[in-house]
Amino acid sequence: MFFPISGAHISLVYLVLVGFLIGVLGGFFGVGGSFIAGPALRAVGLHWNFAVGTDLAHIVGKSIVAAKRHRALGNVDLKLGLLMALGTIGGAEAGAQLIQMLKRKGNVDLVVSVVSITVYLGISCFMLWEARRTLRRKGDRKPAKKKDASAFRPFTRRIRRIKIWPMVSLPASGISSISLWLILLVSFVGGLFSGFLGGGAGYIRMPSLVYILGVPTHLAVGTDLFEIIISASYGTVSHAIKGNVDILIALVMHTGAAIGAQIGAISTQYFAGPKIRLLFVPLPLIGVAIVIYTLFTGQKL
Repeated sequence: MFFPISGAHISLVYLVLVGFLIGVLGGFFGVGGSFIAGPALRAVGLHWNFAVGTDLAHIVGKSIVAAKRHRALGNVDLKLGLLMALGTIGGAEAGAQLIQMLKRKGNVDLVVSVVSITVYLGISCFMLWEARRTLRRKGDRKPAKKKDASAFRPFTRRIRRIKIWPMVSLPASGISSISLWLILLVSFVGGLFSGFLGGGAGYIRMPSLVYILGVPTHLAVGTDLFEIIISASYGTVSHAIKGNVDILIALVMHTGAAIGAQIGAISTQYFAGPKIRLLFVPLPLIGVAIVIYTLFTGQKL
């Protein structure tokens, strides 16, 4: 099918299947799925600026479906999500401006590809190390949702001891006191990658919630999805104004994502936190493989 906004010819079946896969991953891991969606759209001919903006547009609808399901399961900290939205919006605008700068210089595809590979590979390696180290420890008989140990927890506790006013409490996440500036910093960085690489940047924010703020994994998944609704909506409008969104492609992808998001959200109830993090590891690597393929061959999948 021809999409006149971006000038691309893309199979409807391909878009629905990509949307469904991203929906499952988003509901299960609390990510927008841009580490797959961006490269997948790039692989069928979209320039990175359209891949980034269109991915953000499709993520809004998928995240609403997944966050609603997680809210029903008790996996959303609304207060934390709203606070993070403040930092994410600023970061998303900064990322979008960087995309515009690169687009004017004509090297957006190369730079975004290299940054994508570096970020995705780094996240996978770190989470593989942490999750495997955590799972080597003796398990207990707690329900899967309650098992959320982390080998990185001592570092997390040191970070949370930073006392920079104002301090806030997050009862839903089991955090009695934490600096608001720490929350804003984590969300700004996530927003920056969201605007620059596309999606909700859950591949940055979900691990950050767990490893830096110390939020339980299941709550990090649901809260990140709730926050993505706000940040991705802002990012979509920002990119649409700049001419980087093909809304027709986004709507086709959402038909598959809406179903996948429900499946992914429900599935989290059957896995402990460390196992969710371990299962997360291969996902950015898929994005790396697609980006490298398109970068060095210039071919379409």
